[in-house]
Amino acid sequence: MIRGQEKHNKLYLKWKEKCAKEIPGISKANSKIILNYINDMEYGLNIGRSSKKGGRSYNRLYNLQQRMIFITKKLEKTYNIMDLAKLEERYLHEFFTGMRTGEVRRVDGGIYRDPANFVKILKAFWHWHQKVNRKKGIEIYDITQDLDTSVRKPKWVYLTEEKIRKLHDKAIYYYKVLIMFLFDTGIRAPSELRNIKVSDLRNNCKELTIRDEISKTFGRRIKLMISSDIIKNYIRNESLKKDDYLFNRKAQTMNQYLQRLSKRVLGDDESPAGQKYSELTMYDFRHCACCYWLPRYKSESALKYRFGWKKSDKIHYYSELLGMKDTITEEDMLMDIGKTEIEKQLTKSENEKEILKERVGMLEKQMKVLAGYVRRGCLVVGESQD
Repeated sequence: MIRGQEKHNKLYLKWKEKCAKEIPGISKANSKIILNYINDMEYGLNIGRSSKKGGRSYNRLYNLQQRMIFITKKLEKTYNIMDLAKLEERYLHEFFTGMRTGEVRRVDGGIYRDPANFVKILKAFWHWHQKVNRKKGIEIYDITQDLDTSVRKPKWVYLTEEKIRKLHDKAIYYYKVLIMFLFDTGIRAPSELRNIKVSDLRNNCKELTIRDEISKTFGRRIKLMISSDIIKNYIRNESLKKDDYLFNRKAQTMNQYLQRLSKRVLGDDESPAGQKYSELTMYDFRHCACCYWLPRYKSESALKYRFGWKKSDKIHYYSELLGMKDTITEEDMLMDIGKTEIEKQLTKSENEKEILKERVGMLEKQMKVLAGYVRRGCLVVGESQD
């Protein structure tokens, strides 16, 4: 089984068993409607028209129940909403606006970076509630239709190739390998990274297969252009077998090491992408890899394949065009802009060449005729002298 998936399976099943009859900490009415909702999502019932059909994964179900219970507790405490079915549009907008402005804060006192995720959870729940009632002949107004679902682009740590090399040089062996592998592949970390096995490496560690079952979007086979030798030596030095995972440390542990390393080597300043170097995570290397490979790939589709993207807007989302520069040259201008004019000139030259060939041919024929006349003239003169 894929690492991470088993954990989510256990968490969800444990929660389901514990809250089979009632969810503690919220009203009975709200507990009942949330349990009905989660149960339907598990079996793919009353799904929206535009939504993916079929039951939701345990990972998705666990996140759904967590966020629905969180939102419900907040609504009960702030607006005394003891029955979500009677939720008013005004309260809903006021609540989510508060999350965006910082008036409604996290348990640790922090500001929500992306309230849109919570908005989407509530919208999905309400659309389910509408569909359930529609089957009973009851029409429910969509109080979520005007909610703001725009996503704020989170800040991240931008590293140039030079800075990545500095981190590599100062890191201990395990993290030297990790850093270059992340930068080379642009792999999703930790989700895809933690499920990569030695057997996923091909062609003497020059290619990596990211299996379909571990990818968020689709499986792919990519070339290792930077880390191939490093990975090959790492596997040999660590005596890893085919079924061994390439990186087996916890994501939290690896992120903490990278943050300490980055702060020590690069300082605590803010990177060009807004996040401090001291807050570096494995996922930031996906952004940096995109910046590195963007000017090197000749086609957009090939770049999307390497990173496992279906939509082109992901390229700008991940790179923000950092590190880009104008690479146009006079040669490019000659090849592109002046191509038509040059082709015309070449065609004209070829035509002129053919005309010259014809003229030379005609002259050669005339010379042969004249030469014949001259020879015959000489013969006549010779005969008369004799």
